[in-house]
This record gives sequence, structure tokens and C-alpha cells, in this order.
Amino acid sequence: MKSLNVKTLLTLLALIFSVSNISYAADLSMNDLLRKVKAGRAADSADNARRLQEFKKQKQQQEQKIRNVKAQIASLEKKAAQMEVQFNENELIVEEKRKQRDERLGSLKELFGHLTSSAADLRVNFENSITSTQFPNRTEFLSELIKKMNSSTDLPSMEDIERVWFEMHREITESGNVVKYQAKVGVEGQQEVVRIGVFNMVSNGNYLEYKSDTGALSILARQPDDYQTGAQKLQNATSGFTPVGIDPTGPSGGSYLTALINTPTLIEKWHEGKLVGYIISAVAVFGILLSLWRFLVLSGVSAKVKKQIKSDALSDKNPLGRVLLAAEANGNADVETLELRLGEAILKERTAINKSLPLLKIISMVAPLLGLLGTVTGMILVFQAITIFGAGDPKRMAGGISGALVTTVLGLVAAIPILLLHTFLSGKAKSIMHVLEEQSAGILAERAERK
Repeated sequence: MKSLNVKTLLTLLALIFSVSNISYAADLSMNDLLRKVKAGRAADSADNARRLQEFKKQKQQQEQKIRNVKAQIASLEKKAAQMEVQFNENELIVEEKRKQRDERLGSLKELFGHLTSSAADLRVNFENSITSTQFPNRTEFLSELIKKMNSSTDLPSMEDIERVWFEMHREITESGNVVKYQAKVGVEGQQEVVRIGVFNMVSNGNYLEYKSDTGALSILARQPDDYQTGAQKLQNATSGFTPVGIDPTGPSGGSYLTALINTPTLIEKWHEGKLVGYIISAVAVFGILLSLWRFLVLSGVSAKVKKQIKSDALSDKNPLGRVLLAAEANGNADVETLELRLGEAILKERTAINKSLPLLKIISMVAPLLGLLGTVTGMILVFQAITIFGAGDPKRMAGGISGALVTTVLGLVAAIPILLLHTFLSGKAKSIMHVLEEQSAGILAERAERK
């Protein structure tokens, strides 16, 4: 019991001691926190005071800037008012000076108007003239002169006016001259060119094209073949007269030359017929070759028949000889039987003599039909293109119709000579058959007289 009390007492003492320690520690923590809070409030107060001072200082600076800007605005407004007064005074002075200038110009003002119009027309002519390749920078002068004459502060000088007359006179003179000089042609660099008045330019036998928008020279993509020899001779000539083809329809090459070189050749027109055109051409070639073969055959047969007529010896190498041999083989037959035998022999020869002539006739009839077929199909394509793209380009429509009609032309070109050849060969065959029938009739008449 005593031991239990002692243990209890010791436990109570320990508990009391620990609680007192906890209380003491809590008191220490709260004091530290209080001190820290006081220190933080003091630091924030100092920082806020500093920032307040900076804001006040910046406000004073901004107010100073505003006062400076207002002062500048007032100064500028005062200056603007002064300048407006000066501007109005200058306007009056300018108006007065303008009146004085107009009075002093007098009739020159009308002259300048005509000069401006002439200079503008001359500038357009120079831009399109091939002489600009020899005399460049003329348009720049005229543009500057026009600018001067339209200005109210500048006037053209006598030298400028005299140069307009000089350039006009030089252009007229050069229109009748043939001149050689160096000029840049395409990407080939500088080379010798020959200018024929204001009509055409040639170089190394080639006609040149002048592009007025860029002022550049280039070789025409297609050349007029029949005239290149004269162009080369002209460039090689040193004096005298040389025949050469020129285009008088335009100063920069002309529309006639363009139309001439753009005209398709026969081969190009033939290709426009496409598949149907190729078929017609093949049929035509076959028909012509067949006609030539039959002509040679019939000519040989005709020669043999004529030779047989003059000869007493019968030969089976020609139609007449075979008919006469048939008559000789039936020498003892009566007239009716002989007539049948001769008719049979002639009938056999007729097939060989008239061989391939019906085919030629068919070809001469089919060729125009093939041409009509190509034309109809071509027109269908043209109308389909019109349906899709419209009819806004007559040139393209005309080109399509022209291509469609090529097959009709090819059909007629094929049919006409074949039809003529068929007629000629038919006449030749008929003449041979006429000889056979004539000789046969003679034999029958002779046999009938004997009876």
C-alpha cells in the first residue's frame, strides 16, 4: 500500500512537471510570433511610405510633361495661324504671277498646246517604229517635254522645240533609208541587222520581229521561206539595188507578213484532217496506184492486140489471138454455134480487161463520203466546244470549221482524179473490147457469106 502511494505520488509529480514545461514553451512561441508581426508591420509601413513618395514624384513629372505639351501646342497653333496668313498672301501672289505669265505667253500658250499634241502623237509613233532600235531614248525626251509643257512652273526651251522638229524630220528621212547597224537580237546578243525603212528588219537572212511594248528584237518563229534569199542578198550587198520582200502594212513587221507566215502549209492542212484525212489519203494513193497499174496492163494488152491484127500468126498471149483461136477451133461449126463460141471467148476476155475498174469507181464514190463524214464529225466537235466555252472567240471557231472542211477537200481531191482515171481506163478497155467484137463480127459475117 505504501509502495503504491509512493508510485502514485511520483507519477503526479512527473505529470505536473511536464504540463508546466508545455505551458512555458507555448508562452515563448506566442511572444516570438507577436514580435515578428510587429516587425513585419513596421517594414510594410516603410515600404508603403517609399512607394507613396515615388508615386508623388511621378505625378509631378507627368504634370510637368503635360504643361510642356500644352505649351508646344499653343506655340504650334500660333505658328499655324501665322503660316495660314502667309499661305493666303502667297496664293494672291501666285495668282497674280499666273496672270502675268498668261499675259506674257499670249499666243505661245496655244502653240504649246499644239506642240504637246504633236509630241504625244510622235511619241506613240516612235514607240511602234522599228527606227527606235537605232535611235533609242527618243520617247523619254518627248515624255519629259510633255511634262514641262503641262507644268505651271517650267517651260520648254528653244532647244527642246527644235529637237521635236528634228526628230520628226529624221523619222521621215529614215523611212526611206536602208541602214545596217548593230543591235541586240533576242538572246543572241549584238549582231548586224538591216533596217528597210520603217517596214522590216532582217539579220542573217531571217526576218525580225519588233515588240513595241518591250522594244526588243527577236527572230520570227516562222520565216517566209520564199523571201529569205532576198533578205540575205540585201545584207551582203554594199551598193546598187537588191530585190527583197517587205511588208508595207505596218511599221513593226506588219499584218501581211504575220498572215503570210501563219498561213499553214499543205502538209499542215493535211494533218488537220486527222484520222479521216489519213484514211482518205490512203484510199486515194491506193486508187491512183491501182489506176496506174491498170493503165500499164491495158496499154500492154492494146499493143498486143494491135500487133495481132497486123500478124497472120495467131498467138494465145493476147485477147484477140485467143478469140481467133477459138474461131479456128470451131471452123466446121455452123454460124450459130460459132457465134456462141466467140461470145463465150469474148466474155472470158471481158472480165480480165475490165478487172479493178469497178473498184476504182467505188473509190471515186466513197472518197467524198469519207470527206463528208470527217466534216460532220469535225463540226460536232466545234459545236461541243461552243457549248462549253461559248462563241466569244470567232478566230477559234473559224479555225475549227476550217479544220473540219479539210476532209471534204481531201475527199474531193481524191475522188476527182480517180474518177477521171476510171473514165479514161474504161474508155481504153472499151476500145479493146470493141476490137474483139469487131473481129468476131467480121468472122461471123465471113462464115455466113460462105454458107
